[in-house]
Amino acid sequence: MFRIAEETPEDEYEVEYLLDLCFAPGRTALSSYRLRDGVSKVSGLSLVARDEFDVLAGSISYWPILIGEGGAKALLLGPVAVHPIHQGEGLGAALINDSLARAEAAGWTRVVLVGDEPYYRRFGFTKADFLEMPPPTNPDRLLHRALVDGAFNGLSGLIRKVT
Repeated sequence: MFRIAEETPEDEYEVEYLLDLCFAPGRTALSSYRLRDGVSKVSGLSLVARDEFDVLAGSISYWPILIGEGGAKALLLGPVAVHPIHQGEGLGAALINDSLARAEAAGWTRVVLVGDEPYYRRFGFTKADFLEMPPPTNPDRLLHRALVDGAFNGLSGLIRKVT
């Protein structure tokens, strides 16, 4: 059984260790990290999951971003990480579903992520051919999901950092 809670500053070192464990060296060189530099995570949406021994088993983070010349507000989901000993137990899906419900309840209307479309499709994400991530990003991995019908209507262009 896992306990999902909002991430706190005290969780930061454990979350970073988990991310190092789950992702390849050089993860911070990815373009999504440029959008996060110097920007605070969205409170209430960035979550941690702990097992019955209070050991960190998973985490998910969200960051504010802007889309296009008009600067439409959106969320950048990621990274999502699950400790290797807990992969395949549905924890990643639980973190995604819980956090998306929280995002919608908080009034957010759109979410973008860089990931594998076959995995994220089950959460309602599809390719975002009308959006552009700063390089280096494989455009086939840029996905989006509207939390409100029509949230992406008329939007296009470069995803950029909130300043």
